[in-house]
Amino acid sequence: MQKRTIEIAVGFFFLMGIVAFAVLAIKVSGLSEIYVADGYTLTAEFENIGGLKPRARVSIAGVPIGRVLAISFNDKKYLAEVTLIIDNSVDNLPDDTTASILTSGLLGDNYIGLNPGFSNTFLKPGDQIPLENTNKAVVLEELVSKFFSSQASGLK
Repeated sequence: MQKRTIEIAVGFFFLMGIVAFAVLAIKVSGLSEIYVADGYTLTAEFENIGGLKPRARVSIAGVPIGRVLAISFNDKKYLAEVTLIIDNSVDNLPDDTTASILTSGLLGDNYIGLNPGFSNTFLKPGDQIPLENTNKAVVLEELVSKFFSSQASGLK
């Protein structure tokens, strides 16, 4: 009887370990932060989005206010178009708001940071943040390439 109790206890702890591992995997992957599409959409044009992905956060001053809903390529302008969903509570974004693709940490996930402007007119659902109000992603490979090319040109 005692052997059976030990086997049941080991089985229980094994199952709890599997459940803990599954919860950890879901937290790390970001699937636990599935964003409910309760808000309005904006689009933004970027020259380069780097590693930006759908469901990436959109924030103002570090406070999350939305998510990236979709990313597409505009083959007429040769630009990336990013569709954002913004919380309904943030309904007063000036129309001169700038959008930048930022990285959390040195090699962390990319996200969009919004910097509100000073205009008295506000963005409405479906509006677009134009290319002149966006800053492309900083791509680590481009920086390394520029560094090495400048070093090589200085060795002459």
